[in-house]
Amino acid sequence: MIDICTTATFDELFLKLPKKIQFKADEKTKLFRENPFNPILRTEKLHPKGHDVWSFRIDINYRIVFKFVEKDTVEFRFIGHHNYIYDYNIFG
Repeated sequence: MIDICTTATFDELFLKLPKKIQFKADEKTKLFRENPFNPILRTEKLHPKGHDVWSFRIDINYRIVFKFVEKDTVEFRFIGHHNYIYDYNIFG
């Protein structure tokens, strides 16, 4: 089971999402806790390589960006439309 912590940015962005996307995010997060690499999530490493920042799909347009901070702990850093992932400091 994966433990999840969130950044203030993630929390603010989550609250701005449409309720339908918030619900989908909660459902996908349940799958993620069991297996971050479940094929349904389409988890992928983001560029630039070397920062160990990953994303998984909420749906075709929305993503959650995260980083492993320990073996079984991740930090959710961004949630939103995939076009805006790199507008936020997800690598810090």
